[in-house]
Amino acid sequence: MAETTEAPTPKRTRPRTRVGIVTSNKMQKTVVVAVSRRAAHPQYGKVLNLRVKYKAHVEDHDFPKKVSVNEGDKVLIGQTRPLSRDKCWTVLKVLERAK
Repeated sequence: MAETTEAPTPKRTRPRTRVGIVTSNKMQKTVVVAVSRRAAHPQYGKVLNLRVKYKAHVEDHDFPKKVSVNEGDKVLIGQTRPLSRDKCWTVLKVLERAK
């Protein structure tokens, strides 16, 4: 009568990824990536350019000594577990270097 039913374990999905431009690399092991998108306003329908800034982790980036990601680089970031208060993204690869 008292059967135990275990909850099914949720399937792990792929992490979210975004493509953006590095706007700041002046922190150790962290860069700020601006991700832009175009979306219509919900009420008026005007197309807007929206931008979100994410802090992303870069393991081999030590700002004054060894810079691995520069401002203006196009990077691919992926979501990960929270690494600090506002950093839960990591740089997966640099798609295009700044000129």
